[in-house]
Amino acid sequence: MTGHNPGMNVTGHTRRPGIRDVASAAGVSYQTVSRVINNHPSVKPSTRERVLAAIEELGFRRSATALALASGRARSVTVLTANTTHYGYAATLQGIEEAARASSYAVGIGVLETADEAAVRAEVQRAADAGGGLIVMAYDTAGVRALAAIPEELPVVGVVETPASPPGEHRPWVWTDDREAARAATRHLLSLGHETVHYVAIPSSTRRTGQRTAGWRDALREAGAAEPRPVAGSWDPASGYRAGQKLARDPSVTAILCGNDDLALGVIRALHEAGRAIPGEVSVAGFDDAPHSAYLTPSLTTVRLDFTGLGRAAFGLLYGLVEQAEPVAPHPVSVPELIVRESSGPPPR
Repeated sequence: MTGHNPGMNVTGHTRRPGIRDVASAAGVSYQTVSRVINNHPSVKPSTRERVLAAIEELGFRRSATALALASGRARSVTVLTANTTHYGYAATLQGIEEAARASSYAVGIGVLETADEAAVRAEVQRAADAGGGLIVMAYDTAGVRALAAIPEELPVVGVVETPASPPGEHRPWVWTDDREAARAATRHLLSLGHETVHYVAIPSSTRRTGQRTAGWRDALREAGAAEPRPVAGSWDPASGYRAGQKLARDPSVTAILCGNDDLALGVIRALHEAGRAIPGEVSVAGFDDAPHSAYLTPSLTTVRLDFTGLGRAAFGLLYGLVEQAEPVAPHPVSVPELIVRESSGPPPR
């Protein structure tokens, strides 16, 4: 074996060797190193010896989680999330729990109460110390930072916002196709005769434009329609209500797409108070098909995303990493479905 420098971290200090450093030193894939760590029987003895020698030379230290997984003692998963109540988060957690229970895995939840980097790292460490695999819901800044902070040797799956470009195969991520969903909802409103569609945006998990916003803009550009400035919102009805008050004052607004159904709930209330009929004067569409959407007055046109299936898929990938040390490719989970209800119609003459 030759000497191998695992490198320096961004602070200038030598970082602890990771699983990819071992892979590079041994001349194998990081998946092979994972199989050796987890004592998988498919590894050739000569390869196993080479990997173990690289581990010894580099001083690679397996975490408590990795050791527990190798011995078969840890049958648990910790979900790191910044929210447990909003519909998309809660439904994804439901899917994870259902799939985990079917495989006799226990589920724990680590709440990321802030996006502060030190606090996120501390929560990641607590989750790692608990043993078992990790699933990170990276729909927001705290989740994105947590996903980036997971030690390389730990089995982890990310539930992420639709990536702007295909991620590498070493990133076991799952997502729903938010961009296509927003494109479909915007096309529907334009097809009814609206000259353009205004948008109330949820926060993006990255600094770039969110994929729901990108899909909305794609559809407008395809149709040659004007692109109004998006109204920045949060996740809750109160935020939608404030956005709706602003949009209700503009008589040229005849169609509004909301980044989730809770925002749409607030927008509908604001339009009602302003005396603007839905859908007679303004059409409103939401996103996610939360359970209450079908029971609003008027019932809400929205885009259905299979968050429960997303949670099941996330656990399925993690199970493959833990039980078989199988490499997995990132992939979208489901095709969005447009649900047309009473809140959308032609613009006023």
